[in-house]
Amino acid sequence: MLRPDYPIKTDRLLLRPFQPTDLDDFHSYRSHPDVYRYLYGDHVTKEECADLLAEFAADRELTKAGDRLALAVHLPEADRVIGSVVLKWLSETDRQGEIGYSLHPGFQGRGYATEAARKMLELGFEHLGLHRIVAECDPRNEPSWRLMERLGMRREAHFRELEIFKGEWGDLFVYAVLEEEYARARA
Repeated sequence: MLRPDYPIKTDRLLLRPFQPTDLDDFHSYRSHPDVYRYLYGDHVTKEECADLLAEFAADRELTKAGDRLALAVHLPEADRVIGSVVLKWLSETDRQGEIGYSLHPGFQGRGYATEAARKMLELGFEHLGLHRIVAECDPRNEPSWRLMERLGMRREAHFRELEIFKGEWGDLFVYAVLEEEYARARA
């Protein structure tokens, strides 16, 4: 079980549950073409974002396998939410999890996503006791898989033409890191 004390602080960011007042910031990046290009679904309206924001706001703890922790990435110096990070608890028995992240394009390339995703790995391994954490992305999303590699994750699979994604065959990269690999990298 994982019930973090909020906000979770990194060097430059605050990770916290989403709030209704985050809607404008949330919609600003979730509806951006460079972001939804790699997400399931198409451009989202503000009303659809409000529904998703309400779902994310409820995902503030992990009590059982299948739960998701979805946190706002708040940048204090800009006083706004610039993205989101997710930790899913996939299996209690096998101690498996998954991370995900999304960041406003105007704030990419500064290490914020790496900083936030690294904190999610820490939560998964050091606080939830996971053995293995995976992450997935479209191979065309080079910044995403490069981030996974910076986190010490290794590419385990390249599924070719796995599914029809936005009207065309889409590939999928799967990355993973084991608890022992994570611990070695932190030492």
